[in-house]
Amino acid sequence: MKNTTTLSFILNSKEYESIEVPTCVTLGDLLREEFGLRGTNLSCNQGVCGSCTVIIDGNPIAACHTFAFEIDGKNIRTIEGLECADGSLDPVQESFAELSAFQCGYCTPWMIMLSRALLDQNPNPSEDLIKEWISSNICRCTGYAMIIEAVQLAAKKIKESEA
Repeated sequence: MKNTTTLSFILNSKEYESIEVPTCVTLGDLLREEFGLRGTNLSCNQGVCGSCTVIIDGNPIAACHTFAFEIDGKNIRTIEGLECADGSLDPVQESFAELSAFQCGYCTPWMIMLSRALLDQNPNPSEDLIKEWISSNICRCTGYAMIIEAVQLAAKKIKESEA
């Protein structure tokens, strides 16, 4: 019985082909252990807290609750791959930093990833929609107000850059 599978995927804009991985490994473990992408935090390992949020084909997902074999043929984006092509910060990262929209910092990568996915799907979200999206991630340090403001600022920056 074969305990590995061969995958091809795009990770942070880089194509990987014929990568052999154990069938039982999660995407979170693969990202952290095989690719050294430590911004994908692992916490609850049940897909509940949001700390392992990455974007797959435009949708935020829990990497701890996704098996690596599920990414075959997919496009995965982590916090490490969020920067712009010129190396500058993504508008979401920039807005979070500008407004100090973080506390201890543990939640920051996944709040940014969730916010980026939201803005990719809806470039002009209402405050209620932002609240709905970020409520899927659990943070014990923040009151979320600065995060909401950072998402709104990022939406404005993205809109201005496209004009």
